[in-house]
Amino acid sequence: MRCFAAAVHNPASAVYLGLVGISVVIAATEPLWSDHGGESLIWVWPAFFTSPTFFFVVPVAEAVWGLDLPAWSLIGGIIVSALIQSLVLGLLLEALRGWRRRHAHPYGG
Repeated sequence: MRCFAAAVHNPASAVYLGLVGISVVIAATEPLWSDHGGESLIWVWPAFFTSPTFFFVVPVAEAVWGLDLPAWSLIGGIIVSALIQSLVLGLLLEALRGWRRRHAHPYGG
């Protein structure tokens, strides 16, 4: 439960997950409002926001399903990557707050 709190219950992780979520929603709805029927590289943005972990999760999926990956596995890879990076971001923020508390000036300055 502590890992979940570190992954989503801090401002940095919330902003990051919001950014990834917005990019996924825009990429998923792009075929509805574009003239070219979704034949663009818009899915590069969610992959970019979740890199570098996305580039480690996708080869695992390719090893399981082969090179013909279903679309949901790529979206699942984006979600897993975003949650991993959000967790790391939350743990880093928590560690920095702890370091700041330990090294605070004793006179409040």
